[in-house]
Amino acid sequence: MARQNKAEAHAKPQTSRSRPAQSRAADLDRLIHEPVRLGIVSALAVNTTMTFSELKELLRTTDGNLSVHARKLEEGQYVACDKFFAGRVPRTEYKLTAAGRRALETYLDHMEALIRATRDS
Repeated sequence: MARQNKAEAHAKPQTSRSRPAQSRAADLDRLIHEPVRLGIVSALAVNTTMTFSELKELLRTTDGNLSVHARKLEEGQYVACDKFFAGRVPRTEYKLTAAGRRALETYLDHMEALIRATRDS
């Protein structure tokens, strides 16, 4: 075990506000931070539900790309997926969960703090 000098042993732990903005950036929620996933979560935050087709059109992405990112958010319990038939047509609808809404709010607060810290430096 490495020995600490007195200053290190008695140093106060840094709060997120006292740490440089660069190190706070590493604390971002990586599940939401990816652009397509952030788009999905943001769209669902302002819409009760959205279909796969609506998200695909809005985000201008491919079926495969949207499917992979939506599944990651579903695994993280940030979105809920409901699959059903409308007549004979299969439909997939997504909605933001309470955990997803909290995660988005935390992410936005974090980004706002980073922006303020960058502007203030």
